[in-house]
Amino acid sequence: MPQRSHIIIPSNDCKTHLYYSFYFVGSLLLIKENKRRYSRKKPKSSVKKAELISKGFTPGVIQKSTQKEDCIFTIQVSEQNKQPYFLDPINLDETYKKNGLAVFFKYRALRMMNRCQRANPVEIQEMQTN
Repeated sequence: MPQRSHIIIPSNDCKTHLYYSFYFVGSLLLIKENKRRYSRKKPKSSVKKAELISKGFTPGVIQKSTQKEDCIFTIQVSEQNKQPYFLDPINLDETYKKNGLAVFFKYRALRMMNRCQRANPVEIQEMQTN
């Protein structure tokens, strides 16, 4: 004697209701994600960046050079509508000696001979990462 299956097959009305339920929940999730993604709030990093710049910090990126007669570590400073320039920090802390690291720093220009061609020597007074 064949065994009976205990699988319940939903009716068409039930399938339709289930389809609309999934459609409704999926739509809600998409709307919520779009609101989160496109909200008008500024990201925390841009708020912090603006705050640090207003306190006198200069944004820059640590650059490591492998050229023989170049400074090992320089800071590339890019200002809007200006050519990027390089600074040679004579007292760069070991924790910041990472190629490509974005930093905010306060510095003092030094009146001494350049140690490398492309960068002017500076003394770092304060430095923070983004």
